Amino acid sequence: MEMKILKSEKRLCTCCMEEHGVKTVQIKERTTFKNRVVSYVASYSYCDVADELYMEEVQMQENDVKMKDAYRKAEGILTSAEISSIRDKYGITQGDLCSLLGWGAKTITRYESHQVQDKAHDTILKKLDRDPEWFIALLKDARDNLTQEAYHKYLDAATELYEADKDLYLRRAIEANYAGFSRNRFYQGNIELSLDRVVDVIRYFSASSKVTCLYKVKLMKLMWYADALSYKERGMAITGLAYQALPMGAVPVGHNVIVELKDVPCEEEDVGENVAYHFSLQKAVDFPSLSMEDKAVLDIVIEKLGKMTKDEIVSFMHKEQAYISTAPRDIISFQYAKNLQI
Repeated sequence: MEMKILKSEKRLCTCCMEEHGVKTVQIKERTTFKNRVVSYVASYSYCDVADELYMEEVQMQENDVKMKDAYRKAEGILTSAEISSIRDKYGITQGDLCSLLGWGAKTITRYESHQVQDKAHDTILKKLDRDPEWFIALLKDARDNLTQEAYHKYLDAATELYEADKDLYLRRAIEANYAGFSRNRFYQGNIELSLDRVVDVIRYFSASSKVTCLYKVKLMKLMWYADALSYKERGMAITGLAYQALPMGAVPVGHNVIVELKDVPCEEEDVGENVAYHFSLQKAVDFPSLSMEDKAVLDIVIEKLGKMTKDEIVSFMHKEQAYISTAPRDIISFQYAKNLQI
């Protein structure tokens, strides 16, 4: 039997009831649990005097969890630590989670210690792990059973997780739309799409006091001019966005999703029966993904076009060779950037 010694300490040995150096050791175990053979590493105490292995109470509990976690892994269900981590990320207690799910008050406590969950409960826990929106729905249904403090604590944690997941989904959706553009360097300005730079460019324009009345149509034109000017001066755009020639001028592919990205300072405003998208950033901010050269290009665009109204910038864009030479709804080639008006 192979035995790995972890430590040795002088204490009362409960095997021989003498005080001497007792070793804590690990041994690979193989046993059958619920008709499945499982292997795991168990912890024992070893008495040199009696030459015997034995388990303290804490070791018995830990080894029981290890054995059952080995079974869980073999069955493809959550381990006790994974169940605990689900609670941790929502910051919710064992009892409150049971209340949310309509389970017995000690169910989660048992699953995190000595009892193996059934497949039905495991499926629910996995869904909870990957779906913070569902957690929020359950939370609202159970609000009357929670303290106000606990409710808002859990809601804040779940909302943050939901927003993070939502942003990841949005980014993947945008990147999927751009998968076919990389084969033509003129479509994205000779640079790969960077959504971090896209967000920072929008924030940079939104934070400038020299940019007035920044709504979506105007923002889209400023972004195209920034990328086109960067390409003209440096041989590469800033963001890697591809732009279509639409009736109001250049508009980036995926624009409707881009404005929903996390940290984009966009507010919806009701304008009669329509909705307008206003961009504004009041507090001082950093733009970590933008270089000094990027900012210099953006400053030129702001100086030249920042005070223009929406109609003025649309009219100005319509006079660009890039727009005139591109068929409606086609991608605007960056090769026209050499003839830019600014």
